Amino acid sequence: MSLLKIEHLRKEYPDVTPLKDVNAVINEGDVISVIGPSGTGKSTLLRCLNQLERPTSGTVVFNGEEITAPGCDVSALRRKMGMVFQSFNLFNNKNVIENIMAAPVKLNRVPKKQAYEDGMKLLERVGLKDKALSYPEELSGGQKQRVAIARAIAMKPDILLFDEPTSALDPTMIAEVLYVIRELAEEGMTMMIVTHEMKFAKEISNRVFFMEDGEIYEEGTPEQIFDHPEKEKTRQFIRRLKTLELEITPASADPSDLMNRIEHFSSRAMSDRTVRRNLSLMFEEIVVNDLLAELGKHPEGFPLHVHMEYSESAPEAAVSLDWGGDEYDPVKSGDELSGMIVTKLAKEVQYRYDNRNHMEIRL
Repeated sequence: MSLLKIEHLRKEYPDVTPLKDVNAVINEGDVISVIGPSGTGKSTLLRCLNQLERPTSGTVVFNGEEITAPGCDVSALRRKMGMVFQSFNLFNNKNVIENIMAAPVKLNRVPKKQAYEDGMKLLERVGLKDKALSYPEELSGGQKQRVAIARAIAMKPDILLFDEPTSALDPTMIAEVLYVIRELAEEGMTMMIVTHEMKFAKEISNRVFFMEDGEIYEEGTPEQIFDHPEKEKTRQFIRRLKTLELEITPASADPSDLMNRIEHFSSRAMSDRTVRRNLSLMFEEIVVNDLLAELGKHPEGFPLHVHMEYSESAPEAAVSLDWGGDEYDPVKSGDELSGMIVTKLAKEVQYRYDNRNHMEIRL
């Protein structure tokens, strides 16, 4: 059944037109990932749907009502169209349970006792029942985003809109937020998710919108968009986003298995043999020979997060490493030979420490 119908939606600003002509139908139970390069109107689309931005022209029909019509009750609309922002947007002067209770009590006239009980159930659902009396400043980014999701669910919306819900999070926090969203999808919640998490989008969605130049340039199933895109710009975008994510724990720190996974990714994603060879050598020297040994002595540094991305147009690979524990630069402080090999292989190596270790390597 159609829940949301978008026709010829356009949004203009004095110097830019982020939305030119958007047309789509969202059905009940759809989980739609909205992907595409930065600046193609993805976030503007969501903001126009819930009227945070007033469209320049076009129509949006939600639950049979034209919500772009003059005189539309925007407050009533937002009760049934939840929004989760990349910047959380929690009330810093309210604790967690008060954040969740605020809208149901004020807008839906839910009794405070009932709103409290419902809110505590939602906090338990997102794994934060013990944080009910904490304030936002006391939470991690991942915890804040889970509270924001619980707050949106508290209004019992017909659809949830997610505007890049993990973009402001450290790698260690992304998984906990995606887990909550995945559970909502499994429960049948209708959702539109603007995301750069391509693997997640492929796994969770039943439909994918690829946006380009202010329009939905191509749409289809995840298999169609990610594996068999029909249009050239979609193919170019997908080729640029060949990625691999690893979370290495003591239990999964098997050197042979990890090297096999890197080889499999390289052979599947990379057409350039030099980049493929350099990536394998780099991973063996920095991760297998150095970091796994170091973290074996200091296991509090686990998990080790690895993000790899291959760009065919360059061609080059970018590798991000993230781990805990004390400050440790494997190129400068680790095995001297491994450091020399990686320095010679890489086009660029950057390291920083901010209570976690971060290393970026471009090959």
